[in-house]
Amino acid sequence: MVETVTRKRLEILSDTPLVRVVTQAIEDAGISGWTVVPVTSGRGREGRWNEERVTGADKSLVLAIASEEKANILIDRLAPILTSHGLLLTMANVQVVRGERF
Repeated sequence: MVETVTRKRLEILSDTPLVRVVTQAIEDAGISGWTVVPVTSGRGREGRWNEERVTGADKSLVLAIASEEKANILIDRLAPILTSHGLLLTMANVQVVRGERF
């Protein structure tokens, strides 16, 4: 059987113009990789929303896998803008193969 290790999966929902800030924080935390996925619509506390490229109100989901230590560094780096910029950050345990890569 293939061995797995526990890592943290981080998902950060952000306005697309802020993705560069988020990915820089990921890199500054020592996390070696990330993926950006466009988000076209959703529903939250303030109701439904749809992608809006004209006004720049579109959103992206930034995904990363990291050790717990690096995940906590990232959270500390993003904490000042979580509320002010309306970011949504979730973190969960995941099992990964080739854990040394994360």
